[in-house]
Amino acid sequence: MEIKVKYFTDGIEELACVPGSDWVDLRCAEETVLKAGEYRLIPLGIAVALPEGYEAHVVPRSSTFRNYGILQTNSMGVVDGSYCGDGDQWRWPVYATRDTVIPKNTRICQFRVVENQPPLTFLRVERLENPDRGGFGSTGR
Repeated sequence: MEIKVKYFTDGIEELACVPGSDWVDLRCAEETVLKAGEYRLIPLGIAVALPEGYEAHVVPRSSTFRNYGILQTNSMGVVDGSYCGDGDQWRWPVYATRDTVIPKNTRICQFRVVENQPPLTFLRVERLENPDRGGFGSTGR
C-alpha cells in the first residue's frame, strides 16, 4: 500500500516500515522543552494522506515515559482519513511528569494504519448465550 507523506522539516528521518514490526515510529520535529505539569502538542513533522477507508492509531513507544517522563493525554490518538491536507501536521498531545528535554528527531511515538470499523447494527437482547467469565478483573483466576 502506498501512502503520501508531506514533511514539514528536513531535520527528521523519513517514515519507514521496520521488518517484523506492525508499528511505524514517529519523531519529534523540533527540540521540545517541558516543565513538570506542562501540556504540549508536540509537532511530528508530517502530514499524511491515508488511503480511503483507513485511519491511523498513535500511541507512545514503550521507552518514551522512562526516557522523557511524558504521558500521552488522550490514551490513544486516532487520525481519521479526512485529516489529510497540506496544513494537517500530526501532533502528539503530552503531559510532562518531570522537567524534560526531547531532542529533535527523537522517536517518541508510533502509529499503525487500520481499516475503519464496518457499519454495525446493535440488537437489544434479554440474555447472552455465552458462559460468564467471572466479571471484570477475573482473567487468570
